[in-house]
Amino acid sequence: MVQPIRTAVFPVAGLGTRFLPATKAIPKEMLTVVDRPVIQMAVDEAREAGIEKFVFVTGRNKAAIEDHFDRQFELEATLRQRGKTAELGLLEQDLPAAGQAMFTRQQEPLGLGHAVWCARHLVGNEPFALLLPDMVMHAKPGCLKQMIDVYQTHGGGNVVAVEEVPWDQVSRYGVVGAKDWKDNAFRIDGMVEKPKTAEDAPSNLIISGRYILQPAIFSEIARQEPGAGGEIQITDAMIRLMREQPFYGVQYRGTTYDCGDKIGYLSANVALGLAREDLAPGFRAALKRILAEHDPL
Repeated sequence: MVQPIRTAVFPVAGLGTRFLPATKAIPKEMLTVVDRPVIQMAVDEAREAGIEKFVFVTGRNKAAIEDHFDRQFELEATLRQRGKTAELGLLEQDLPAAGQAMFTRQQEPLGLGHAVWCARHLVGNEPFALLLPDMVMHAKPGCLKQMIDVYQTHGGGNVVAVEEVPWDQVSRYGVVGAKDWKDNAFRIDGMVEKPKTAEDAPSNLIISGRYILQPAIFSEIARQEPGAGGEIQITDAMIRLMREQPFYGVQYRGTTYDCGDKIGYLSANVALGLAREDLAPGFRAALKRILAEHDPL
């Protein structure tokens, strides 16, 4: 029987330097796409996929994330007194159940691999999902749900979500090689972290911020040296683990918005605003006015 994926890890200790000064006092994960913080969108995706335990790897000045996933009695009482039942319902449905949200600290910014290792005791000896909140995946069903379907079909293993990028951009990402395609999934036969040139890359399929990993990844992380950028890279640990365990890729059906990048963040707000039935008509009219004013051609 395939061991179920019940736990998700969210690395949220980053400083958000690309969004200064907005992130000087506000965690970058609390920046909103329309009216939802990006961390809430990642949790929503995990919950849709059946995740029961949410592990947040935080850092200094991230208390707002913990507060977001807690009750705020004064606000709830005010909404109740004013009869704002719809808003109260929204707050309640977003909260994990008691004991489902857990927080641990990454004291130093030593990379994604190190952030994952910091969660080892909360995850325990079971497979888990890893979601990078900066990467907003717009898909139905959600990206993680698509990955868990592949995980179950293949009888376990490790799974990563991938997408194609132009060849001149592969040096910015972890890149995988692919064989034995079936529908939108395949066996990974190679992996390179930030290849120096396109010729060093096995394909133009990049890892796009969603993983399902077996607990053996923790021991691989613990014995690795810093890699690209002087950080402990999760990809380096995955490359070693791939010698012992199968890895599968899922070219998920949906669109990725990199909300750690200003253009990606703006794109996400536009795209997801247009996807909202309650906002789309007025938003389209506003966009037309804005484009007419700023790009008359």
